[in-house]
Amino acid sequence: MTSIQWKQTAPTATTELIDITSSAWKRDPFPTYARLRVEQPVCQVKAGRLNAWLVTRYDDAVAVLKDDERFVKNRRQVQTEEQSAKRGWMPAFLRPLEKNMLYVDGPDHARLRSLVHKAFTPQRIEEMQGRVHAVANQLIDEMQTKRTIDLLNDFALPLPLTVIADLLGIPTADRGRFSRWTKEIIKPPSTKSLFQMVPATWFFMRYLRQLFEARRTEPRDDLLTALLQAEEAGDRLSEDELLAMVFVLIVAGHETTMNLIASGMLALLEHPDQLEHLRKEPELIKSTVEELLRFTNPVETTTERFAAEDVTLAGAEIKRGELVLVALASANRDEQIFDNPDKLDITRPKNRHLAFGQGVHYCVGAPLARLEGSIAINLLVQRLPNLQLAVPADKLKWRATQIVRGLDSLPVTF
Repeated sequence: MTSIQWKQTAPTATTELIDITSSAWKRDPFPTYARLRVEQPVCQVKAGRLNAWLVTRYDDAVAVLKDDERFVKNRRQVQTEEQSAKRGWMPAFLRPLEKNMLYVDGPDHARLRSLVHKAFTPQRIEEMQGRVHAVANQLIDEMQTKRTIDLLNDFALPLPLTVIADLLGIPTADRGRFSRWTKEIIKPPSTKSLFQMVPATWFFMRYLRQLFEARRTEPRDDLLTALLQAEEAGDRLSEDELLAMVFVLIVAGHETTMNLIASGMLALLEHPDQLEHLRKEPELIKSTVEELLRFTNPVETTTERFAAEDVTLAGAEIKRGELVLVALASANRDEQIFDNPDKLDITRPKNRHLAFGQGVHYCVGAPLARLEGSIAINLLVQRLPNLQLAVPADKLKWRATQIVRGLDSLPVTF
């Protein structure tokens, strides 16, 4: 489908750009997205401290995601010193974390991705099925002993955290520290959380380096050992690349699933007809998860891309080095692609959503997220037939974050 060319007016000094990282925006961005798709399909917004171009239409989104020559991940290759300076200072110890699949292009990306595929095999994911069932059932058992339940922090967060820790081979004795550090790292950005996030990240990185050394001495049947063995087999995975890869797998590997479970259950609770349909026909869980991915958008925008040259897209003139974000949440509600896009339909056919991206940077953890989401949501629906919100939906708080879209908590009763 050809994108409509829209004459776009550059923002003036008095124009206040939408901040797509604010809590107010995260609550319900969809009406604004619908307007932007018609009026300004590619527009400038604020993403925290940075200005960015936001791509809102499905076809434009796919075009950008598949064009890894004009829209690149490595900003250092295309940005001027002035553009780079706007990002602010980064502590030197954090710079190794940029050496991951989310920040590189071409052969470097292909090499890192192939290493993950060698270690993150479909067989390994399939073997996790029993463990995911066991952890989810245990968490539900524990929730049933409490009077006040937070479905996000009591279930949706600890489930994927436990699974990724199992997958990597984090020792049981270290799970408490692992959980504390991870929670500090993913907190919404603020002055207070920054002071907590920086030391947590430093301790976490130091711990991972020590764990690498332990696995080199005593290999085990876990993902971490598999990545190390791939390095030793001559794939030239440096220590910094290994650190960055494991860090991304840990943080990105659980946050998407956490938001899928929590936001997905909220959507079902707000659409009792769909919830009852799933309860009566649990075999619909796969199509339900696909629809919840499309409808709730656990990842609202893609990770950063940068124009490698001056580009005109849907009438917007994007200069070399400027930040470009693809609004997956908008593309997944595009009325040119989806019938009744604002309707939750767990039987929706041909659901071509972009929740995991598209192109060479398609999310490598998608199979695990789907597995965890399917098991978790089905168990909650079947085991807790009287589950309902403990507060009105409009009182729920959404986290002020970049990229992801998720709740701060989800109080429920049953």
